[in-house]
Amino acid sequence: MQFGLLGIDYKNADLAVRDEISFTDQKKMEFFRKAEENGIEQVMILSTCNRSEIYYFYEKESQVKAIQDIYCDMFEKVQIRQYIRHCEEDKAVSYLFRVTAGLESMVLGEDQILGQVKDALDFSRTMGFSKKELNKVVRDAVTCAKKVKTTFKMSEKPVSVGYIGILEVEKTCMIKGKTILVIGSGDTAVLALRYLYEYEAGKIYLCSRTLAHAGNVQKEFEEIEIISYEQRYEVMKRCDIVVSATSAPHVVVKEECFTPEKSVTFLDLATPRDIDPKLSDDPKVNLINLDTIKEISKANQSEREELCRESFTMIEKEKEETIKWLFQVPMEETIRSLQEKCTEIVEDSYSYLSRKMDLGTREQKLLKKVLNASLQRMIKEPIQELKHLETRKEQADYKKMVEQLFGIDTKKGTDL
Repeated sequence: MQFGLLGIDYKNADLAVRDEISFTDQKKMEFFRKAEENGIEQVMILSTCNRSEIYYFYEKESQVKAIQDIYCDMFEKVQIRQYIRHCEEDKAVSYLFRVTAGLESMVLGEDQILGQVKDALDFSRTMGFSKKELNKVVRDAVTCAKKVKTTFKMSEKPVSVGYIGILEVEKTCMIKGKTILVIGSGDTAVLALRYLYEYEAGKIYLCSRTLAHAGNVQKEFEEIEIISYEQRYEVMKRCDIVVSATSAPHVVVKEECFTPEKSVTFLDLATPRDIDPKLSDDPKVNLINLDTIKEISKANQSEREELCRESFTMIEKEKEETIKWLFQVPMEETIRSLQEKCTEIVEDSYSYLSRKMDLGTREQKLLKKVLNASLQRMIKEPIQELKHLETRKEQADYKKMVEQLFGIDTKKGTDL
């Protein structure tokens, strides 16, 4: 039984392709069914906005082609074969470990993928397509990912422009309890609002050129107060913080239209700029713009990349234990059958001798112990060899030889 990976991700397929290869729960179940028809009984599907990947165990090389065909046929409208990544065994396990730790993510070291891998395994197990081997590999990957995150703390080096901006505001004036105006109602503004609530902002006003858009934002943040775009300067006078994230082609907060009456921090998340740069000349104003934020983001990204390189060593070490376990799994049945054969011989021999000899309780226990120890000694070296073979071919050859020599049949689970 071997471990394989098949799929696409943001590195080898653009968004237009990835959008067409999304797995609903129904599609996952359909994939499981078709894989089972080809003798593939353990499958996990990891489907996110950045990747659609199949992790599976197979026994025959023909099954590798079969699962690729299932994948391509399921999304036949998209010519995806050219984008597919495929690898097996050691490389596939390493890749899963890196994916789970966030080292293959668009944002290095991000945490969300860890939960997505857990959910993927839970779904597979619930549907009956994850057994001992797949459970072990994925759980080891999750354990390793947690260790990487605890050791290297990559996620503490933010690279999101919006989040870095909010962190800079927090350093400047502390957000908790502050009165804030957010200008804009797009994705960047919504993300900024989420971060502001995380830092326990006080009263929040929202204005947008389109009131309907502002109303949609209010569905998520019910406590915000919507004001008209024309009221922004008036409300700004009462605010400690102003966050602007519009798509306007010009400045939306002009220096000549606003004279601060108290200390105010501006966060400009727009390109082109929303906040007039001349406002930073006022001693009451602290202006944070994308130039500052992008420098911090760039430095953090570089540091994450260095931490990522350092974490590879840990992942490779942790992965080796999983590979070792996987490599021994095919031999477990032979070893167990060999031990059962010895147990049966001990019982038969003991039963015969105890009938022929008049032994006391102590002698009976000693006889059984000696018989068992003698046979265990005989099979000790074959078992050690089975556990330390280095190639699949050696495994198959040695397994066959041991089963023939000792008269065991692992397929039936009984003696020949």
